Amino acid sequence: MYQRTESQLILPGDFFLPFGGKLAEDNRWVLLAQMIPWWKLEEKYAKNFKKSLKGQKAVSIRVALGALIIQERLGTDDRETLRQIMENPYLQYFLGLPEYQYRRPFHHSLMTNFRKRLSGEILDQVNEWIALEEARKSSESDGSDDDDESGGGTTAASDKSLEPQLQQIELTNEGELLLDATCAPADIAYPTDLSLLNQAREKLEKIIDILHEPQRGKTRKPRTYRERARKAYLAVAKQRRVKPRTMRKAIGKQLRFISRDLRIITELAQMASGLSQLPRRLFKELLVIGELYRQQQEMYDKKTHSVPDRIVSIAQPHVRPIVRGKARANVEFGAKLAISMVNGYAFREHLSWDSYNEGQTLKDAVERYRVRFGYYPKAVLADQIYRTRENLRYCKEKGIRLSGPRLGRPSATADSQEHKKIAKADAAARNAVEGKFGEGKRSYGLGCIRARLQTTSETVIGLQLLVMNLEKRLRVLFLPFFQWFCSSLTFRFPMILKM
Repeated sequence: MYQRTESQLILPGDFFLPFGGKLAEDNRWVLLAQMIPWWKLEEKYAKNFKKSLKGQKAVSIRVALGALIIQERLGTDDRETLRQIMENPYLQYFLGLPEYQYRRPFHHSLMTNFRKRLSGEILDQVNEWIALEEARKSSESDGSDDDDESGGGTTAASDKSLEPQLQQIELTNEGELLLDATCAPADIAYPTDLSLLNQAREKLEKIIDILHEPQRGKTRKPRTYRERARKAYLAVAKQRRVKPRTMRKAIGKQLRFISRDLRIITELAQMASGLSQLPRRLFKELLVIGELYRQQQEMYDKKTHSVPDRIVSIAQPHVRPIVRGKARANVEFGAKLAISMVNGYAFREHLSWDSYNEGQTLKDAVERYRVRFGYYPKAVLADQIYRTRENLRYCKEKGIRLSGPRLGRPSATADSQEHKKIAKADAAARNAVEGKFGEGKRSYGLGCIRARLQTTSETVIGLQLLVMNLEKRLRVLFLPFFQWFCSSLTFRFPMILKM
């Protein structure tokens, strides 16, 4: 049962503190609570629940999304996030509680359910509402009143409804669009073929023990040679440098052990009542191990090191290797994220666990820019990989300048020198999107996604973009106060500042 309550806003002065005093209205959590349109989100969040007056009351959208924002902002786990909420009255006000209470508003295990219910579509829409409200103010000199009445912007999901309106408006080119892509690595150990096969063999041996348990004393337990397999694995894993022939021989041994274990599991499943004895987690891992064995056997037979949709983690089979070609890590394991930036605010353009060419996202990103702001950008600042002939042709048709060097042989004319200056300025301006990736990976956990499921991992990535845009809005709010403070210091203490 879900009861809607987000239409009832609580002012900071109305929040009851048993030890006296009032909440500061300029506190960051108070300001963040005022930025997020909770009442709009409640319409989408309520669809996850059945319309019934029976059952336990569900947690509100403000508590669910607010707890996830607090977690990503503070960089804590589920239990520590709940402890912080219990100890801080500002965090409780951010969650919409009417008074300070030293008891947990929900159990920490519900955090996983929050991440499942808040899909990427909902988070993208929240991100658009928050980012567009300020980004439009910076991009447009007029028309802000109309934007506020319409709810502060639209999302990519409402593109079709805006098409007839946009076709009646004479489109112009304004602003700059920054595009780039990165990898959001998952929190997994660095995978090697030998370690994956050893892990798979150990899980299969555990499954054999569970399936044979009802037959204990009735039939003889099949031999798995687990001790011999363990010694064979450690004999190679402990070596600092392993020759290719030695490694291939060790992988072949583990493959034969796994093949034997899979045959034993098939026989035990036929003797007993199938695989119904297995827990749900082990049954899923058994399916993953079967595909892992097929891929490893195929690479072993063909003497290659690549296969389509290669599994690099048994616990997270959706994770794929992403070749980035960076000096620090040539290959990363996680989701590939393409974003666009306008006036310092980030929008998610494409997210996939399979590797893709980010140059293919340029057209969609430009069209979403037109839907958001009502016009095409003057320039698109992106990497060299975006400068395909198809993208260049598309940008020329729309009157958009795509950054980067020209195709073909370089020219020594004066026009070429001027083009080099523009390209250098574009490269300097494009550093903002690189800095946004650095901010997300160093401060907000984008460099190590700790969620385990595919859906929850995508939710965490969307939350991190949302938190970065919220922090950007906070900096914009505090900027006038900082400028006033500096000017007052200059007026009152000019000699101190000169020193």
